[in-house]
Amino acid sequence: MKITKVEALEEKANKIRQDIIQAIYYGKSGHPGGSLSCADILAVLYFNEMNINPQKPDDLSRDRFVLSKGHASAAIYSALAEREYYSKDDLITFRHIDSPFQGHPDMNKVPGVDMTTGSLGQGLSVANGMALASKMDKMGYRVYCLLGDGEIEEGQIWEAAMTSAKYKLDNLCVIVDCNGLQLTGKTEDIKNLSLEDIEYKFKSFGFHTKIIDGHNIEQIMDGFSEAEQTKGVPTAIIAKTIKGKGISFMENNPAWHGKALNDEEYKEALEELNKM
Repeated sequence: MKITKVEALEEKANKIRQDIIQAIYYGKSGHPGGSLSCADILAVLYFNEMNINPQKPDDLSRDRFVLSKGHASAAIYSALAEREYYSKDDLITFRHIDSPFQGHPDMNKVPGVDMTTGSLGQGLSVANGMALASKMDKMGYRVYCLLGDGEIEEGQIWEAAMTSAKYKLDNLCVIVDCNGLQLTGKTEDIKNLSLEDIEYKFKSFGFHTKIIDGHNIEQIMDGFSEAEQTKGVPTAIIAKTIKGKGISFMENNPAWHGKALNDEEYKEALEELNKM
């Protein structure tokens, strides 16, 4: 199932946001801000871009997705539920004891999760291995890796970036969710990481780069299309996003990096999303 209409993909992104809020509300913990900021990106990936099949989640020829910022697990669980890898009703068990939907995604417990993540900075290294394996085995699948802009303060990201370029992994597409905030404040204040700085860094490490509006479906689609057409080098898409996107009291508010909603906030959040 491939959705090509922008309006339909926007609707999927909105449903993913509603699922995120529901999961975190029932789980009584989670990371809403950074999950909401990447919902549009995931909607395009799972419903338009990636070659995947919910009926064959372990198909060796499938495209891979690595959520390197694993604390945004509510986002990938919600995207997979919308893509019918499992029932959306399962999301209410998020972060409950014995639930497969843990605070960080586990590839051994949740169908559609291609890599267990959570320790920040490690996802790009794994994505490199997947992309290199695709080339060595002549499988032809592509690999997508979502990083947080706070996460790229980790040195391992840049060691991995050198490897991406060395092996000319043009089947690898990195997406940086640049919502400008991390746990303790603005990324620009903490490590002087502006949007332009991030692009310059990836470009200097041998990547083809592109800056987009991470909430503009057309720009996201165009970015992935450009990445597929780029040969000989990996691509880094730097997506300008809003932390907590879609819910007024969460947007650009670092307090919602890792915080659950109470009854009143849950009701208000769903009302706002239902009006979008």
